[in-house]
Order: sequence, then structure tokens, then C-alpha cells
Amino acid sequence: MLAFLPGPIRGVIAYILYFINTGLWGTLIVVFGVFKFLIPIEGWVKILDKLLNWFATNWIFVNSFIMRLPNKITWDISGVKDLNYDGWYLVISNHKSWVDILVLAKAFYRKIPFFKFFMKKELIWVPFVGIGCWALDFPFMKRYSREFLEKHPHLKGKDVEITKKACEKYKKNPVAILNFVEGTRFTKEKHRKQQSPFKHLLKPKAGGIAFVLETMGEQLQNILNVTITYPKGVRGFWGFCCGEISEIRVKVEEIPVKNEMIGDYANDPDFKKQFQSWLNDVWVEKDNQIDQLLS
Repeated sequence: MLAFLPGPIRGVIAYILYFINTGLWGTLIVVFGVFKFLIPIEGWVKILDKLLNWFATNWIFVNSFIMRLPNKITWDISGVKDLNYDGWYLVISNHKSWVDILVLAKAFYRKIPFFKFFMKKELIWVPFVGIGCWALDFPFMKRYSREFLEKHPHLKGKDVEITKKACEKYKKNPVAILNFVEGTRFTKEKHRKQQSPFKHLLKPKAGGIAFVLETMGEQLQNILNVTITYPKGVRGFWGFCCGEISEIRVKVEEIPVKNEMIGDYANDPDFKKQFQSWLNDVWVEKDNQIDQLLS
């Protein structure tokens, strides 16, 4: 719609609209999250949960409209047709740009539950962010370091137990947990420093998703393995706002959660080796998929 304007002007308009949209729905989530905290009555909480998720869903809906303004984007999204909005999923993805969050939100809009991240328990005390994430039922995890457990061996396994208890609510409330397995955005510099064996990817970090599967594996239906590519070049959020991204491809593959994927990653060396090997195989295939998608 704004293609006739110079790129920077399109960028300013889109940036302001994204800011207003996020500020509006974010403020509503925080305000109603306070009510949820102050009045923890079951029936009231259920009503607020529906309202809060409606706010989050509308944030995605409006963002999808804003995406159309700077430039017409050609979308190629596959593998989302048979997903269940009332299902339980672990979503893993490669990470190319800050734009990936908006891309994933659009690709899975009303296909799966509004996705959430595992967050460190200490972040719940961050002003606004903590109450907002708590209100949306983001899972907060308790993790003890290896050094701490060496000094306090009686607490071994307690962190997983605490997190499992915190995730009890997801047995009734569908959830999608998102994890960028590389841990950071891909850049050529990071790729070089890592000496990554992959052409288009950084090395995968297995600990995060192993912890999700250990604490929630029995509840999750499938793992959604997502591959995102930008055939005409990767851009940051500002470039995206300026209309510099014109084609986006998203491929989603469902991987069943099996018993052998669930184990004590931190303390079982054999399971750790097996899990890392499985994830490495997934990444080898993903690297090949990116070659195909880019061609």
C-alpha cells in the first residue's frame, strides 16, 4: 500500500504502527493481568485468561495487516494445514532475524495456541514484562547450576520438579512452547567463530528443548520443526519495516514426541549423547531443506 513512498518513510510509518499496536495490547495485558493476580477466583481467572489470549491474538492480527503496508510480501507457508488450535506443541526453529517472531506469529495464527517461551523465574519481577508474561501463562522455570548442586546435592532434581508443578495448568490449557534452538540469530561472523559444520545454520543447543521435553513431554502432542528462509536476502526489523523483504518461505514438519526423547539431560550422559545426536540429525536435514527452499 505504501510502495510509492521512499523506503525510510515507509519504515517510519510501519515502525510507529508496530509500536502503537504492541503498546496498546501490551498495556491491556498488563492491566488485566493485575486483576488476574489480585482476584485469583477460578471462574474469574478463566474469563480473564480467554480475554488475555484474545488480546495476544489480536496483536498478531493487527501485525499481519501492518506487514502489508511497506511492500507486498510473497508468502510460501507449508505444513500448517492439519495443526490443532487446541493442541499442545513444542515449536523449534532456526533463527535468521528479529523478524522471525512476526513471521512465526503469522504462520501459526489460529493454527496453534499463542506460543510462549520458557523464562527464568527471576524475570517475573521485571516491571511490566514479568506481570505480562505471567498473565499470559508463560512458563517460568527454576534451574540450579551444576556448581550449586555440587554444594547442595539434596536439591538435585528439585528444579525439574518445581517447573513440572508450575506446568500442571497446561494439562487443561493447550500451549505451544517456542524455542530458537541455535540460541541466537545467525550471522556469518557467528558462523565463522563457531566453525559450524552447517552451511546455513549455527550449532543447535540441545539443553533447552531437552528441559522442555523433560518437564512437559507427556503433555506435548508433537514437535513442530520450523524452517524459515528469506530467498531474496535477510534483513533486520528496520529493513523489514522499509519493505526490503519481499519473499518469505516457512516449512513446518511435525515430529512425534517419543519416550526416548524424554530423559535427564543434565545428569544422564548416555541420554545426553543420544539426544544431541538426534537433534544434530534434525539440523542436518534442516540445512538441506534451506538449500532447497533458497533454490
